[in-house]
Amino acid sequence: MDYRKPKKLSHYLPLYLNYLKITKNYSPKTSENYNLWLGRFIKYVSDVTPNEINKVMVEEFSASLSMKWLWVKTVNYHIVALRAFLKYLIRNDVDAISPEKLELAKLPPKELTYLSQEEIEKLFELAKTVESKDIIKYRNIAILYTLYGSGLRVSEMINLKREQIKTDNNQFSIVWKGAKQRAVFMTDKAKESIEKYLSFRTDSSLFLFISVSNNSLWKQLTRVSVEDMVRNYAKLADINKKVTPHTLRHSFATSLLMKWADIRSVQALLGHSSITTTQVYTHVVDSHLQKVHDLLN
Repeated sequence: MDYRKPKKLSHYLPLYLNYLKITKNYSPKTSENYNLWLGRFIKYVSDVTPNEINKVMVEEFSASLSMKWLWVKTVNYHIVALRAFLKYLIRNDVDAISPEKLELAKLPPKELTYLSQEEIEKLFELAKTVESKDIIKYRNIAILYTLYGSGLRVSEMINLKREQIKTDNNQFSIVWKGAKQRAVFMTDKAKESIEKYLSFRTDSSLFLFISVSNNSLWKQLTRVSVEDMVRNYAKLADINKKVTPHTLRHSFATSLLMKWADIRSVQALLGHSSITTTQVYTHVVDSHLQKVHDLLN
């Protein structure tokens, strides 16, 4: 084999995916997404060699994705994946365009939805009255307190195991993106609600939050089930906002910042890799403080 001869992108893609899996320890879902996004680019450019890629080619690819009515954020995912792929190739002495030359589309300002303290209380009070079956009622109450009281992502929460929660400790660890460990803290109410819920459990499932439906009895609770429950409870509580499990995570962060928590600590609690991601909450807090200050007028 002539190693000096440039090879097509399709030759390097399996090597890169293997690198993501073994060296970067990315999740199967992340690797699957990268394969999809990069595969689309390779197909669009008819599988050229890395040194044939140019900026115009990438801009035309982005435009083609936009014409398919993909969101700007989704188009950017493709370019981020391509940047990372090119960086890998250059690091392995393959001639290719500099990733820094590939620009991302500017995203519109993101509207951040969070609940006020009054709305949080309405949601929790509603949860105590909806379900007639105790195990469902206390499971759902525990879910709400855990999401709001820990700032966990719903995907992180549904993967919790019973053994992770200790009755004598408000702290536990989870493994998140890239197999990193993160310390998670619970409020007393969250821990108490979990203990109450577990007192009704008679199964041997390892997962903390499980289904009690006949067609999926004792199986791990799904993300969709949690999303449907939160959305339904918010509607029943007359909260006129689009409420998702992530809304409770936003509420966790804004509540801490409004109580003068420092942003670096909130970043660590949320598990954000970059402080820039956490800074979106400061705009909400600044707006709130402006309204408070306007009371002087």
